[in-house]
This record gives sequence, structure tokens and C-alpha cells, in this order.
Amino acid sequence: MITRRSWAVYGVLVAIWAMVIGWQMAEHIRVRDAARAVLIDRAKYISNTLGLLMRSRGFYGVISKERLEAALNDLVSPGELNSVVLLNAMEEVVASAGPALDLQPKGTLQSDVRWEGPTVTLVNLVDLGTNMTQELTLTNVPIVMPIEELRSMQTNRPPSTPRIGTNEPVSEGSSTNASRRRGRWRSGTNEFRSFTRPSWMKVDEYESLIQKKGVHKFLIGMSAKTLHTAEDEDIWMRTIIVLLATMAVAGYGLAWRNLGKSSDLQIRLIRASEQNTHLKDMNLAAAGLAHETRNPLNIVRGLAQMISKQPDAPAEVQRKAKEILGETDRVTVQLNEFINYSRPREVRRAAVDVKAVFTEVARALNYDIEEKKINLQIIAEDAVIEADEQLLRQAIFNLVLNAIQAAVPAGEIRLRASRRNHDHAFIEISDNGPGVAPEHRAEVFKPYFTTNQKGTGLGLAVVQQIVLAHGWEIECLANEPAGALFRITHIKLAASH
Repeated sequence: MITRRSWAVYGVLVAIWAMVIGWQMAEHIRVRDAARAVLIDRAKYISNTLGLLMRSRGFYGVISKERLEAALNDLVSPGELNSVVLLNAMEEVVASAGPALDLQPKGTLQSDVRWEGPTVTLVNLVDLGTNMTQELTLTNVPIVMPIEELRSMQTNRPPSTPRIGTNEPVSEGSSTNASRRRGRWRSGTNEFRSFTRPSWMKVDEYESLIQKKGVHKFLIGMSAKTLHTAEDEDIWMRTIIVLLATMAVAGYGLAWRNLGKSSDLQIRLIRASEQNTHLKDMNLAAAGLAHETRNPLNIVRGLAQMISKQPDAPAEVQRKAKEILGETDRVTVQLNEFINYSRPREVRRAAVDVKAVFTEVARALNYDIEEKKINLQIIAEDAVIEADEQLLRQAIFNLVLNAIQAAVPAGEIRLRASRRNHDHAFIEISDNGPGVAPEHRAEVFKPYFTTNQKGTGLGLAVVQQIVLAHGWEIECLANEPAGALFRITHIKLAASH
């Protein structure tokens, strides 16, 4: 059961975990925005360069398309600046360099930044001597024309004006030179003037030319590779931090859970130790009581035996005295079994020959074996095991006695000891009696459980005590075709064998 304190600790850990995730998400957004800002600043710098390029290539606001695209191609660098597209007022391409960009439906291109997979398209980022976000005027729009159209315009110019798109020298102080200074540079400075209408061109002609050939908008296609690389590296780092935080939170949660279990287990162990100590004291007291009870029983038995042997005692008195003898003997046996069961099992291991133990037990129970005319078979290999010889003899004695009591007259009992492998052996005691029901096979080792009316129910319990004290295991199985089989396993062979 989870306590309120544990719920509070788990809640704090989950809150910390959520805060770490939120923090990392916010940091990733900040890093992404910073990387995008760097890319946009780079695009603005390139836009300013484009403005300078368009200013330097024009005269009277007119730029040669071939010369401009050649310069743009030199400016384009795959992996950084992928494409440049110049658009007129109707969003038609006037000049371009690099792969084509998606222009979207006409009239939808506004000042914006479009993130499209590996490419970032930036629209109208800076003022190229024009204010791209306001209404255009006839004095601030550069015109891009093919060289053939420029030549056609040059044939129609007045003889007193310079050639468009050339650096034809004119005399100082002439009106054309003053017009050139207005269209290109301010005298004595590096500041650009606005583009101007040529004096020989009518206003409506110039306005139409601006609509068709004037640069009203331009698009820059920047590579987002560095941006995506920075985002991927950052998200991997954030993911690792989140995973580490998750592992830390999970580890702290498991540690707290184990700490709670350990504390609860320690409390239970203390209680169990106290109860075990109490049971030991009760066991010693019960054993002492049984021992003290046996002495008065011996006195009663002695008196009853004396009465039964008096020749002048009435027959009824002698019969009652013999009944007292039988009951005292029965109670004495039970007390002896109880004292034996309550005795601590201290194992003193030594090399023991199992076959010799089988032989001694068979000799001790020879009268019972012959009385029921039982065929006893001893099958023992040269198995020398590590065991307490006295305790092993007692366990085998109880198992064989139990088999004799269960076997039918002229039945068969087999004692077998064999090696399981080069390190361990096993012992089996089997009979051809009625056997043990499957539902009773796990209960036969419990104290005072017996199916024999004359049994005390402690013989097999003592056997299990001895087996467990040695670190072995015992189980009750069916002996085919009839009878019961008790098998002791995990018996370690002596080192010399």
C-alpha cells in the first residue's frame, strides 16, 4: 500500500520531470528562433549587397538584364544563397539566378519569410533605394531590360543625352552630366540618389516601363541546411537531457520505493525476530514441560506394572493396570517425539557412507521387517556424502519405519542411493503400500498430520527438519504402479569422492 508520503514524493518527482521537459522545449524553441534570426540577418546582408549591385549597374534607373544576371549568378552560392528572383509590379520574373522559386498565386507575395523544407524564401527584406512596403513612386524603381531593348532606347534618345548603360564621358558642367550625377551619385559623396526618368521619355511611357520592367519585389532563396543541422543537434541534446532526467526521476522513484519496502521489511523482520524469540522460548518451555511430565508418567507406569504383577490382585485390577501401562507408554512415545521435534538441529557435517547407514537402520528395524515379512532391498552405489551421520540415520529410520507401517504384509521396500552428477547424489525410500493421495503429499510433512491411527504425526516433520537443516530438499511422489516414494535431493558428495 502506497502511503501519503510516498504519493507526495512521487508527485514532486513527476513535477520536476515535467519542469525539465518544459524547460528543454522552451530552450529548443529559443535556439531555433536564434538560428532563424541569424539566417534572416544573413539574408538582410545579402539583400543590401543586391541593392548595391543594382545601384552600381544602372544608369537613369535602367539596368542591363544580362549584366545583372551575370552578377547575380556570381553572388549565388549553393548551400548558402540558392536563388534570387526579381519581380515586377505584376509579380512576373524580371531577372533571376539559381533554381526557380515558388512564386505562389499572384498578389499573395508580401513582406514575409517562408520556411519550405531545405529552403527559406525571404520576400522584400530591405529597401534597395525603394520602399518596398509602401506605394511605389516613379523616382525609386530600378528598371531591368534586355540589352536589345536598351539599344532600341538608345536610338530614340536625343543627341545631347549620354548613352544609357555606358560610361560615355560628357563635358563638365553640361546638363547631361548634372543629370548623370542626379541619377548615380551625389557629388563628393558615396550616397546614392533616386533613379530618375530620362528627360526624353514621357511620363506615361516611363510609368508603363516601370510596371513591366521595374523591380518591385524580389525573392531570396536561402539554404536552411545549417539551420536544420543546428536544430537537429539541439533536439538530440535536449532529448538526451530529457532521457537522463527521466532515468534520474525513475531511479529516485525506485530508490524511494525500495527504501519504503526495506523499511517495511526491516520492521517485519524485527517483529518476526521478536516472534521467533518468543516461539523459541515457548518451544523450550514446552519441551521442558514435556520432559517434566515424562517423569511422573514413569512413576505411574512403574506403579501400574507393580499392581499388574501382584499375584493376589483381582483380575479386574490387573486388567486396569495393564490399560494404564498401555496409555502411559503411548503418551510417553508422544512426549519423546515432541521433545525430539522441538530439539534444535545443529548439523555437524562429515563424510558418511550412505550404504552403511542403510544397513544399520535395517538392522535396527529387523524385528518389524520380519514380523510383516517385508522384502527389503538396498541399492546403494559407492556414495559418500557430506552429512551429520546421527541426524541422517534418524531421518532414514523415520522414513523406513513409516514405509513399514504403510506396507502390506509380504510387501516390498526399497532403499536407493545414487549419484545425480559428479557433485550431488539423491536418496529414495519407496514402498508398494496404498501410497499418499495427491492432495496430501504436501501436508504429510506438517506436524501432527497422519493417516495412520497409531502414528504421532511427527515422524515426517522431524525428517523435514533434518533435511532442511542440511540444505537439502525432500518431496513425496507416487511410486508406480503402487505405493509412495520419498526422495531427498541436493545432497552434496564428499570432497574425496
